Amino acid sequence: MTKTTAGLSAAAAVLACGALAPAAPAAASAVPAGVSALPSCPLVFGHGGYPEGANGWAKDQMRQPNNVRGVDDQKAWGADGVEADVQLTKEGTKAVMWHNTTTHGLTGPQQKITDIWWTYGRGNLAGRRITRGPYKGERVYSLRQWLDHVRSRGLVALLEIKPETKSVLTDRRYAAKAWKEISDPIKERRGSQRIMVYSTDAWIQGELAKRHPGLLKGAAARWTDSVAWTEPVPSWKGNVSRWQAVLKQGARSVMTNYPKEYRAWLRGKCR
Repeated sequence: MTKTTAGLSAAAAVLACGALAPAAPAAASAVPAGVSALPSCPLVFGHGGYPEGANGWAKDQMRQPNNVRGVDDQKAWGADGVEADVQLTKEGTKAVMWHNTTTHGLTGPQQKITDIWWTYGRGNLAGRRITRGPYKGERVYSLRQWLDHVRSRGLVALLEIKPETKSVLTDRRYAAKAWKEISDPIKERRGSQRIMVYSTDAWIQGELAKRHPGLLKGAAARWTDSVAWTEPVPSWKGNVSRWQAVLKQGARSVMTNYPKEYRAWLRGKCR
């Protein structure tokens, strides 16, 4: 479901603290028997699976919703928000949406994302295309481009600042420019788009807490799957036990590799 747009800090606080409670019914008699005992339905964040274990990169089908078609699929599958990955190109000159450390899975020679330019030179990132998986032929988008499309689809944006960006963000020659590439697109949308941020890298997470204190993911978008992702895609049914447990615990928002199946499973189990 799509909520009304709120300020960035307010949006993150609402999601993290669980303030998105359903409106009270007009009259108790209007509530069907048993419905009041159901937990509140959580917001659902879609996540694109990446194969676990050794050589996951060799199996990866680039399912991460870092591109327009991926975002559109998440919307069609019933997601309220979408999680995606922020990388930096050479010298921090462009914040881009890509999961992997390298250009593996893209046309052109394999290189680290932090070693190539966005639009300059032969083999630049903007000119490459995904080579396999459901989004074959799609391109890499800048952070601004991706955020604009997510906003147009009425989704909450959840940005993971990838650990690979740390080498640029800690380089005194490029740090100021690189942080502007990440932070400016977020600040520009203050008041018009719901955005949350996080990183699995402790140093980056600490910097995000200083730069965007009201937007930290915190306890929002709790991971709800138990099935280890691989290719071909495993059945969603192995998640049911954990889905039930997380819902029972009252999570206000969850993240899953199976938004379509989770939405269908959730029907009738919450209000």
